Amino acid sequence: MTVRLSSRVDSLRPTAVNSILAEVRQLQAEGRELVSLMRGEPDFKTPAHIVDAAERALRNGRTGYPDNRGEMPLRQAIADKLHYDAGTEVLVTTGATFGIWAALTAILEPGQEVLLPDPIYDAYQSPIALAGGVAKAVPCSIENGRFTLHAAALDASCTPNTRALLLNTPWNPVGTVFTRRELEAIAEVVLRRGLVLLSDEIYEAITYGPHEHVSPISISPELRERTIYINSFSKTYAMTGWRIGYCAAPAAITQAMFLVLQQSSRGPATFVQDAAAEALRGPQECVSAMRAEYAQRLQRLRQVLDGIPGCPVLDPEGGFFAMVDARGLEQPSIEIRRRLMRDHGVVVAHGSAYGPSGEGTLRVSFASGGATLEKGLQRLREGLLAR
Repeated sequence: MTVRLSSRVDSLRPTAVNSILAEVRQLQAEGRELVSLMRGEPDFKTPAHIVDAAERALRNGRTGYPDNRGEMPLRQAIADKLHYDAGTEVLVTTGATFGIWAALTAILEPGQEVLLPDPIYDAYQSPIALAGGVAKAVPCSIENGRFTLHAAALDASCTPNTRALLLNTPWNPVGTVFTRRELEAIAEVVLRRGLVLLSDEIYEAITYGPHEHVSPISISPELRERTIYINSFSKTYAMTGWRIGYCAAPAAITQAMFLVLQQSSRGPATFVQDAAAEALRGPQECVSAMRAEYAQRLQRLRQVLDGIPGCPVLDPEGGFFAMVDARGLEQPSIEIRRRLMRDHGVVVAHGSAYGPSGEGTLRVSFASGGATLEKGLQRLREGLLAR
């Protein structure tokens, strides 16, 4: 007897990373040695003072059920950072992904559209589908060496059925950091169209050169009232495995998200929340040091990949991914990616995995450094030169 599965599962797809990992494992099973420049996981250890806070909490018996909204010391630390009310406008979640899902579930009616800049982090698609929504791509273009989202394209993508815009700044995978002027133009469309803005800011601490992170909640009080702020500790504090994130929004939205959370989670463990509070309250030199190391890795990436005919690097303004513009090779990006993996032993992500506007590009991660980065970049250069 075959059990019939839910139709909602039909709309779910593996993420690009998981699909590529299946190919990687197959080649590794054949005895191939591969170097990965694909994943977005920092190779730093969680800073010692954060680990110490978790250990103290464990020794002090902080192992019971948490306050489902989030432990108050952590909510207060978040509220102090963002200037929200800790009691009614802050929610602690099991990672940013859960926050995104809770936000979508709280605001969407079945069939409503969520606008996504294209290309965009592909793992947004499934939470939209699970929440009953429809993902709608907003085409973006490469201009002056960076991916650009025009407010006019955003406006043209809106229909009476459009409910929300999901924005990611710094923008994964392309590395663009939206300027205040760009965000003001986007805000005008959001407000005029009556949309809700979901603002994913997990790469906020990782920017380069003159580029500075600007949160949409700082643009205007009106936009703040229509924004759900989403963040986590994974990238800023190298806490990917701790699975802790947070959201902030007007009280009515936060309450609705809290009701969603109660049905599917009890929130992160109390000792993890104590460590997260220490991350926000404690010394921030670790953040500066990691950002400086990423900047050095980016400089090395530029040096190794510079001058490859038809394959310029689009300098990232933030995050730890660089897009290689391989449109000059006149091949589908997935074919280029597979050739690099099969013939040259280096794993990257193909741009088309993140949307049609990413076709012809490759996403290269420098989240890991040292010998992994050096060997991977050399193989990537050889593979791109080999055509």
